[in-house]
Amino acid sequence: MENKVDVKKTVFNKAQYQKTIDTGFNELGVTNITEDIESTLTVEKFFENYNEIFYEIPATGETNSHEYLVKTSGEYIDFDENSEIIQALQEEINALREQNLELEMEKVKLLTGEDISLTTNIDDQTKLDSTTDVLNTIGAGGLSGIGGVSGGGGGY
Repeated sequence: MENKVDVKKTVFNKAQYQKTIDTGFNELGVTNITEDIESTLTVEKFFENYNEIFYEIPATGETNSHEYLVKTSGEYIDFDENSEIIQALQEEINALREQNLELEMEKVKLLTGEDISLTTNIDDQTKLDSTTDVLNTIGAGGLSGIGGVSGGGGGY
Protein backbone atom coordinates (compact mmCIF):
# COMPACT_ATOMS: atom_id res chain seq x y z
CA MET A 1 0.00 0.00 0.00
CA GLU A 2 1.84 2.82 -1.24
CA ASN A 3 0.41 6.30 -0.94
CA LYS A 4 1.50 8.84 -3.37
CA VAL A 5 1.64 12.51 -2.37
CA ASP A 6 2.01 15.26 -4.89
CA VAL A 7 3.81 18.35 -3.60
CA LYS A 8 3.45 21.64 -5.40
CA LYS A 9 5.82 24.47 -4.75
CA THR A 10 4.98 28.02 -5.76
CA VAL A 11 7.93 30.33 -6.16
CA PHE A 12 7.70 34.11 -6.47
CA ASN A 13 10.26 36.46 -7.80
CA LYS A 14 11.15 39.47 -5.61
CA ALA A 15 8.61 41.82 -7.21
CA GLN A 16 5.77 39.30 -7.01
CA TYR A 17 6.67 38.40 -3.39
CA GLN A 18 6.37 41.98 -2.14
CA LYS A 19 3.03 42.43 -3.89
CA THR A 20 1.59 39.13 -2.68
CA ILE A 21 2.89 38.65 0.89
CA ASP A 22 2.19 41.23 3.66
CA THR A 23 5.49 41.61 5.52
CA GLY A 24 4.34 44.32 7.95
CA PHE A 25 3.74 43.70 11.65
CA ASN A 26 0.13 44.43 12.42
CA GLU A 27 -0.82 41.87 15.05
CA LEU A 28 2.11 41.90 17.46
CA GLY A 29 1.36 45.08 19.40
CA VAL A 30 3.23 47.42 17.10
CA THR A 31 1.63 50.86 17.21
CA ASN A 32 1.85 53.79 14.91
CA ILE A 33 3.11 57.24 15.88
CA THR A 34 -0.38 58.64 16.48
CA GLU A 35 -1.21 55.84 18.91
CA ASP A 36 2.13 56.36 20.67
CA ILE A 37 1.45 60.07 21.14
CA GLU A 38 -2.07 59.44 22.44
CA SER A 39 -0.87 56.85 24.97
CA THR A 40 2.04 58.94 26.28
CA LEU A 41 1.39 60.19 29.82
CA THR A 42 1.70 63.97 30.08
CA VAL A 43 1.68 66.15 33.17
CA GLU A 44 -1.83 67.30 32.26
CA LYS A 45 -3.06 63.69 31.89
CA PHE A 46 -1.31 62.74 35.14
CA PHE A 47 -3.17 65.39 37.12
CA GLU A 48 -6.47 64.55 35.43
CA ASN A 49 -5.99 60.92 36.50
CA TYR A 50 -4.77 62.01 39.95
CA ASN A 51 -7.88 64.13 40.52
CA GLU A 52 -10.13 61.29 39.40
CA ILE A 53 -8.61 58.78 41.85
CA PHE A 54 -7.66 61.22 44.64
CA TYR A 55 -9.91 59.64 47.28
CA GLU A 56 -8.92 56.11 46.27
CA ILE A 57 -5.26 56.79 47.11
CA PRO A 58 -4.36 55.69 50.66
CA ALA A 59 -3.44 58.53 53.01
CA THR A 60 -0.34 56.81 54.38
CA GLY A 61 2.07 54.19 53.18
CA GLU A 62 5.64 53.71 51.99
CA THR A 63 4.57 53.84 48.33
CA ASN A 64 1.45 54.63 46.32
CA SER A 65 0.05 56.99 48.98
CA HIS A 66 -0.45 60.69 49.61
CA GLU A 67 2.27 60.49 52.25
CA TYR A 68 4.70 59.10 49.65
CA LEU A 69 3.81 61.89 47.20
CA VAL A 70 4.37 64.56 49.84
CA LYS A 71 7.72 63.13 50.92
CA THR A 72 9.12 62.59 47.43
CA SER A 73 7.85 65.93 46.14
CA GLY A 74 9.15 67.66 49.26
CA GLU A 75 12.59 66.18 48.71
CA TYR A 76 12.51 67.24 45.07
CA ILE A 77 11.68 70.88 45.82
CA ASP A 78 13.91 71.04 48.93
CA PHE A 79 10.92 71.59 51.21
CA ASP A 80 13.09 71.34 54.34
CA GLU A 81 14.58 74.71 53.44
CA ASN A 82 11.08 76.19 53.43
CA SER A 83 10.31 74.46 56.74
CA GLU A 84 13.36 76.08 58.33
CA ILE A 85 12.20 79.51 57.15
CA ILE A 86 8.70 78.84 58.49
CA GLN A 87 10.13 77.70 61.84
CA ALA A 88 12.27 80.85 62.11
CA LEU A 89 9.24 83.05 61.35
CA GLN A 90 7.13 81.23 63.94
CA GLU A 91 9.83 81.77 66.55
CA GLU A 92 9.93 85.47 65.66
CA ILE A 93 6.14 85.69 65.98
CA ASN A 94 6.30 84.06 69.42
CA ALA A 95 9.01 86.50 70.54
CA LEU A 96 6.92 89.45 69.33
CA ARG A 97 3.87 88.08 71.15
CA GLU A 98 5.84 87.82 74.37
CA GLN A 99 7.13 91.37 73.88
CA ASN A 100 3.56 92.59 73.25
CA LEU A 101 2.37 90.80 76.38
CA GLU A 102 5.09 92.46 78.46
CA LEU A 103 4.17 95.89 77.06
CA GLU A 104 0.48 95.31 77.79
CA MET A 105 1.33 94.29 81.35
CA GLU A 106 3.47 97.43 81.75
CA LYS A 107 0.58 99.51 80.42
CA VAL A 108 -1.75 97.98 82.98
CA LYS A 109 0.77 98.72 85.73
CA LEU A 110 1.08 102.36 84.63
CA LEU A 111 -2.67 102.82 84.39
CA THR A 112 -3.69 101.05 87.60
CA GLY A 113 -0.61 101.03 89.75
CA GLU A 114 -1.03 97.26 90.08
CA ASP A 115 1.85 94.98 89.20
CA ILE A 116 0.66 91.99 87.19
CA SER A 117 3.10 89.15 87.21
CA LEU A 118 2.63 85.67 85.85
CA THR A 119 4.67 82.69 86.93
CA THR A 120 7.14 81.36 84.39
CA ASN A 121 5.89 77.78 84.58
CA ILE A 122 2.60 78.68 82.88
CA ASP A 123 2.60 78.07 79.14
CA ASP A 124 2.36 80.99 76.71
CA GLN A 125 -1.31 80.47 75.86
CA THR A 126 -2.28 80.54 79.53
CA LYS A 127 -0.27 83.77 79.96
CA LEU A 128 -2.06 85.32 77.02
CA ASP A 129 -5.49 84.19 78.23
CA SER A 130 -4.85 85.45 81.79
CA THR A 131 -3.57 88.81 80.62
CA THR A 132 -6.44 89.18 78.20
CA ASP A 133 -8.89 88.52 81.04
CA VAL A 134 -7.18 91.14 83.23
CA LEU A 135 -7.10 93.68 80.41
CA ASN A 136 -10.74 93.05 79.54
CA THR A 137 -11.72 93.52 83.18
CA ILE A 138 -9.76 96.74 83.46
CA GLY A 139 -11.09 97.98 80.12
CA ALA A 140 -14.65 97.28 81.22
CA GLY A 141 -13.95 99.13 84.49
CA GLY A 142 -13.55 102.51 82.88
CA LEU A 143 -9.95 102.75 81.72
CA SER A 144 -10.85 102.81 78.04
CA GLY A 145 -10.87 106.62 78.10
CA ILE A 146 -7.36 106.70 79.56
CA GLY A 147 -5.51 104.44 77.20
CA GLY A 148 -7.95 102.55 75.09
CA VAL A 149 -7.33 99.20 76.70
CA SER A 150 -9.61 96.90 74.75
CA GLY A 151 -8.72 93.33 75.31
CA GLY A 152 -5.07 93.45 74.28
CA GLY A 153 -4.02 90.15 72.61
CA GLY A 154 -7.39 88.68 71.81
CA GLY A 155 -6.08 87.68 68.38
CA TYR A 156 -3.45 85.39 69.78
